Amino acid sequence: MRSPVFLALAAALSLTACGNSASRMLAESPTLGRRAPDELRTLPAPARKLDIAVFAFTDQTGRHLPNENFAEYSFAVTQGGAAILINTLKDAGSGRWFTVLERNRLADLFQERQIIRANRSEALGPNGQPLPPLGPLRNAGLMVTGGIIGYDSNVLTGGIGANFLGIGATTEYRRDNVSVYLRIISILTGEVLVSVTTDKTIYSVAVQGLLSRYVGFNRLLNAEAGVTTNEPRQVAVRQAIEKAVYAAILEGANRNYWKFADEDVGRGLVDSYLETRDGDIPDRATSVAPTNPPAEPARPRAEVPLVGPLADSGESNRQPDTERPGVAQVGSRAALQGRVTTPQQLARSAIGDL
Repeated sequence: MRSPVFLALAAALSLTACGNSASRMLAESPTLGRRAPDELRTLPAPARKLDIAVFAFTDQTGRHLPNENFAEYSFAVTQGGAAILINTLKDAGSGRWFTVLERNRLADLFQERQIIRANRSEALGPNGQPLPPLGPLRNAGLMVTGGIIGYDSNVLTGGIGANFLGIGATTEYRRDNVSVYLRIISILTGEVLVSVTTDKTIYSVAVQGLLSRYVGFNRLLNAEAGVTTNEPRQVAVRQAIEKAVYAAILEGANRNYWKFADEDVGRGLVDSYLETRDGDIPDRATSVAPTNPPAEPARPRAEVPLVGPLADSGESNRQPDTERPGVAQVGSRAALQGRVTTPQQLARSAIGDL
């Protein structure tokens, strides 16, 4: 008879083997990151490529991951906002809009250039002549800055569930929100040319199923299955930054800070953007005269011959007091006050004959 220790060891080894097998089954090969959206990559070319510098694009929320059980020291959003912004600027218009200049790691750049200068001052070229000096850095005309300024967790939470005869299912969800501000500044004057903000929701959803059933006397079967999906925060921040860059380009084009090479195509993109921004409609669209034909004038009402007591009173061709100039529109009963004396007149005035 095998000892309990041996059986426990065998069970532990089998579980370990199953875990390794499952990890190999779920392992995926590395893939390239998602490219910028089509609306940003397919932007028409500008009239002139812009030199732009990125110094910093930091997390300004000061928020940590939400945790109800213990203090969490991991940040709620990515700390690599500048890297995402640089990549997004390079993708704008398939690389035709911006010449991005490195300023985020400027100290490292200066240190490397100092090393190059020292080497060139101490060494000679192949012909025995001193090496030429290092050229100057390229200066930018625009600077982009901003940051991740808001992260709100548990903005909306909820769920639903049902259970019948031991068979049930539940689902829960949670919504977070991240906000990004981006502004483009003129290096020459220091003026803030464009400032935009974008918001992105982050959803987390959990679905769980439960089965409880007696399969024999004092034998209860319990089975549970569930899946949880969390939208990556880094992806949400990247999408918010991409939308902010797209909006900043069109805002600047609308204010004539820069132009598209094809102005007609650019004007169409700007108009479409303005129509969707805050629900506004551009002035150019509202200044167009209406093309609908003018309405036909109202036809005069046909005279209705009267019968009964009114026929003898000579009022068969008389217009109602409420339709004649100078008489207030206060209703047929009030207009006939002082001269309506019969029930027939009151009934006819209610249907508009008087």
